[in-house]
Formats: sequence, C-alpha cells, structure tokens
Amino acid sequence: MAQQVPEAIQQLIQQVEADGGVVWAAYREPYAHRWQLLVELPLDRVVPTPYQRDLSPHHVERLKAVIQGIGRFIDPIVVIRAPDGRYWTPNGNHRREAMVRLGARTITAILIPDPAVAYHILSLNTEKAHNLREKALEVLRMYRTLREDHPEALERAFAFQFEEAYLITLGILYDQKERFAGAGYVPILRKVDRFLDLPMREAMQERERRAQVIESIDQLVEPILEALQERGIRYPFLKQAVLSQVNPIRRKRIVTMSFDEVMARIREGLARYNIEAITPEDIARAAAELEE
Repeated sequence: MAQQVPEAIQQLIQQVEADGGVVWAAYREPYAHRWQLLVELPLDRVVPTPYQRDLSPHHVERLKAVIQGIGRFIDPIVVIRAPDGRYWTPNGNHRREAMVRLGARTITAILIPDPAVAYHILSLNTEKAHNLREKALEVLRMYRTLREDHPEALERAFAFQFEEAYLITLGILYDQKERFAGAGYVPILRKVDRFLDLPMREAMQERERRAQVIESIDQLVEPILEALQERGIRYPFLKQAVLSQVNPIRRKRIVTMSFDEVMARIREGLARYNIEAITPEDIARAAAELEE
C-alpha cells in the first residue's frame, strides 16, 4: 500500500525540480525506514563537501575507465542539499569528477534530507581507502567547520564523525608540515589522545597545544634516525621502531597516564637514547612488537 510522502519530503522534491533535477523515487530506506530520494542532478550543481580530502587523479582516471568499460554509471553517489542550492557529496567526489571528465551533464544520486550526513564522510566513503594523512586532514577540515557551526558543543559530541581523537591532532601537524610522518605516533596516541570534554571553541587550542608537543618530540626523533642510518641501521619502519622503544605504554591495555605524562616519559626516553648501543636486532625486535 502506498504511503503518504511527508510534507518536508514533498518540499524537497519541489526544490530538486526547481534546481533542474529529476526525482525518480521517494522511498523509505530498509534499515530505519527514513525517507530519502533517488534523483538525477545537474553535474554543475554537485560539489564535494568543503572539508573533504583532495582528489586522487589516478583514482579518477581508474573510475573513468571502469565507467567506460561497463558502458554505464551504476553506483549512485550520496548527496545532501546545501542552503545555497548546491548538492554536497560526502562520498562521491571521485565518481562525480570522473563523470565530469567523461562529459556527462547529470549524475544519479541518493538525496538524504538530513544535512548532518555530510559530516559522516569517513564512514560513508567507500571509493578509495584513506591513508593516514588524508584521513587526518579530512577530520581537521570537518572539525573546523563544526567548530564554526557549533562552538558551544563539546568535542566529545562529535566522536562518531571524527572516529578517533588523535586524527584531529595529527591533522593539525599534517596541515602545518607537508612531510610530517605521523604513523609512528598512532600506537601511542590511540591510547592517550582522547576526546575532550571541552566546547569546540576551546578544544581547538588544546588540540594545537598537543600538536606542538608532538612536533617537539619529533624534533628529538629525527637526529636519532639520521644517526642510526649513518651507522647502517636502515629499516622501512625505523621511526616507528624507535618510538616503540621509548613508548612507556606499548604493552599496556589499560592506560591511566595522561597525554602529557606519556609525552614527558617519551621525551625522557629519547634524551637517554644510546645510539651507539643500539643494534639492528634491537630495532628488529621493536619493529616486531608493532605487528603484535
């Protein structure tokens, strides 16, 4: 039996049509039975969310080849309608760009009435796996937007959108230093860099402070890596191995130490680091611990 389409959804249908789009269906999705639309939109009205990662030219070309090979576009993107009448896609930017380069004028999309979906980029994006840098920068861009829109909301309230608190801190570092290598800090930060019970307007200052702390530690790590390499100790994950050696919580499942306490201990460990006494076997053991 046909169900009555809510008035808000009817208004959205009218907006899509006024924007030059076509609504193919209004339906209730099968999980929570919420209303959404299957639409065809003018490509020039579809844009990525403002805080999304940069396009990968290689991935765009690969998608172009796939679409051409199949001979049809079969994977609708997800969009929300922005206040300015454009449509933001949190998970379809590479497909959008591929269609643009193929000369298409429209694109098929699932239009979600809830604008908050635009902040679920990380969970929605199935086009191309994020590397750590891409993920952290995307979280930082999202963070800055949410801070402007919800300055009094607690940072912890957006834990689902950000996924991991340390991504915010690393995002600041990647934004400041293009060549920053942050992977070695993930096993440490995952345990001690938690979401803050601070309003977003204040939390960013603490995030920036934590980023500075990590950068100061990184400045101690780099000379050690150079000295080890000069001794012929070279390993693909040398930085991670050195940090593992001075990590005071590497084997602890429950960590009670604070972020600053752990960083202070790491700094002390690096200051005492005896480069001449380190052997390739020591580095190999530390690297093996990373895989446990």
